[in-house]
Amino acid sequence: MAVGLPFVYSLLLAIIYLAFISLGLPDSLAGAGWPVMHGDLGVPVSFAGILTMIIAAGTIASSLQSDRLTRRFGAGLITAVSVAMTAAALFGFSLSGSFWLLCVWAVPYGLGAGAVDAALNNYVALHYSSKHMNWLHCFWGVGASISPFIMSHAITQGQGWPAGYRTVGIIQVVLVALLFLTLPLWGKVNQAPTGHLTEDDRGEPARPLGIAGTLRLPGAPMLLIAFFAYCAAEGTFMLWSATYLVEERGVAPATAAAFASLFLLGITAGRFLGGFVADRLGDRQLIRIGIATVAVGVTLIALPLENDVPALAGLVIAGLGSAPIYPAIIHSTPANFGRENSQAVIGIQMASAYLGMTLMPPLFGALSGWLGLWLLPLYAALLVTLMLVMSEWLNRIVARRGLVAVG
Repeated sequence: MAVGLPFVYSLLLAIIYLAFISLGLPDSLAGAGWPVMHGDLGVPVSFAGILTMIIAAGTIASSLQSDRLTRRFGAGLITAVSVAMTAAALFGFSLSGSFWLLCVWAVPYGLGAGAVDAALNNYVALHYSSKHMNWLHCFWGVGASISPFIMSHAITQGQGWPAGYRTVGIIQVVLVALLFLTLPLWGKVNQAPTGHLTEDDRGEPARPLGIAGTLRLPGAPMLLIAFFAYCAAEGTFMLWSATYLVEERGVAPATAAAFASLFLLGITAGRFLGGFVADRLGDRQLIRIGIATVAVGVTLIALPLENDVPALAGLVIAGLGSAPIYPAIIHSTPANFGRENSQAVIGIQMASAYLGMTLMPPLFGALSGWLGLWLLPLYAALLVTLMLVMSEWLNRIVARRGLVAVG
């Protein structure tokens, strides 16, 4: 091991933290700017769904190819190129005077987002401890929370929504330059042993597993379903919780909006706090505690009480419980499936996550239009149950296989 390796670890980790903030920055821009954008572009409000679907399709496609790309080019180069694609797309958005141009630029936006997400998550899972995985995803939340303020400032200052995209694009370009300058660091960390993992390092196979090969790994389908269920629940709460509180519970719209935002803040704060205990508890216990806490929150939301305080508190508790689940599932992947398979598994995990976030909230919207918004706690409870069953099933498969997952 090189003499300066601890410094290299720390420097590269700082860069990865910046990368996670950068990952979160573009994710809230469209939502913050769309009320103005759709009018300027002369399209209906509903066209935001088209843009979202194009980005999601690109993200899923690049996530599924992340194993092949990362094995060939390395996590550092994939991260740098992917952020560069995202930066180019953001500048493209800022120059787009029509909706169809937004759709064109949404393609590289989605492709870049999926590749960097899968590559970075796997790199951190292999080389850094569970606490950093929690804190890194907390920093993603910081980025996602900052970007609406950037867009709001651009609009209120009369610069228009293109300036919001341009500002975030400039930030991304600075990060791209930093990533390319520090590419040699990634290789140095790759050469160091990753002592926090418990499985045997059998070396990487010559060929990528591919989708079919990854799905044949014992326990992989259970993992993907659990991850799908988590992201579906999170996305459904993010989209529908405020509407549920207003329409079903009679909560004032301003109060409902505030507590819906507290769900997201709960996730961010929970990941920050979870980082302090992650290494001590381990990934498996973090997932169990998180699922149990979400279940408590959903139960409080479902209670048919006159007082709205339990439902409002339940939403915050559900956010806190959600916090450690996503990073802990990702961080446990190398230990559950072997280091040589982790990139392939995490790539499909990311695709599963985007499917859950993209498909399940609209499905709830369709069901609630037919049956009513009262369905939200039941819908969430079914997803939480599915998450728990699949997660515990995976644990038993890992135990039978003789691997010991972290925690």
